[in-house]
Amino acid sequence: MIPVVYGPTGVGKTEILLEICEEINCQIISMDSRQIYRYMDIGTAKPTVAEQKRVKHYMIDILNPDEYYNAYMYRKDVHALSEALKKENIKVVIVGGTGLYLDALVRGIFEGVPADENIRKELKKLHEQEPGILRKMLEDVDPEAAKKIHPNDLKRAIRALEVYMKTGRKISELQKNAEPSGKYGIIILWRERKDLYDRINKRAEKMVEMGLVEETEKLLEMGYNENLNSMKTIGYKETIDYLKGKYDFSHYLHVLKRNTRHFARRQIIWSRRYKEAFKINLTLDKNPREKLKEKVLEIFSKE
Repeated sequence: MIPVVYGPTGVGKTEILLEICEEINCQIISMDSRQIYRYMDIGTAKPTVAEQKRVKHYMIDILNPDEYYNAYMYRKDVHALSEALKKENIKVVIVGGTGLYLDALVRGIFEGVPADENIRKELKKLHEQEPGILRKMLEDVDPEAAKKIHPNDLKRAIRALEVYMKTGRKISELQKNAEPSGKYGIIILWRERKDLYDRINKRAEKMVEMGLVEETEKLLEMGYNENLNSMKTIGYKETIDYLKGKYDFSHYLHVLKRNTRHFARRQIIWSRRYKEAFKINLTLDKNPREKLKEKVLEIFSKE
């Protein structure tokens, strides 16, 4: 089996896994939907060049920020990659905080209905004319899907409505036909709230010191505009607003910290669906590093 280590932003996944992977001689597959993009280094907390030299990483810097990618493609790529590495007797740990990617790997994902750009355009137009209408439509046609999709997640709401409009069937029912995988063992890392939030606040300050504003300016200069999904994510969205003069520097830093904390909270809520996962509290558990190492080795032994 392959260990999958999931945890919220700022919990300390990279630092603890680098040490363990060096010690037990294994490599890392990133499970981060933003670290797949080139040029987006500081805002995604991407492992540094030095860290990637310490332990080889995969699924990092594979696309430009304007290229399309989804959870289905991630599942397919990681399955192929892990099988190829297995043939070379290379062990890997999958590490990250993207819940959709984790779901795709562990539970399977439905991707049977092709996209219809005309339907998507009409739904987006409807949303612009009457914000909130798509949410009401989804609650009417597929209440089960509506419960799982965050009210602000326009992309997934449109996809669910698109599937219903094309097939007359609920995406929540079709998704139940997705094939789960039994090849992964889930480990969830977490911290007590104050500890985690303190780390997030300090990391936000460090990102700005390292050049998050300059990195965002460069991305915009390269032609990667604010409407791209990659640029609407935590760190870049707030920085673009700051560059546009929406905030002064002090308020920008406040909003960056606050939004990152809120994002981490959503990741924690997402993790609760994995009742079978082995959980490690990096704040309170005695010797959490050794505990994580033992669990990784235990999962490796289950073939």
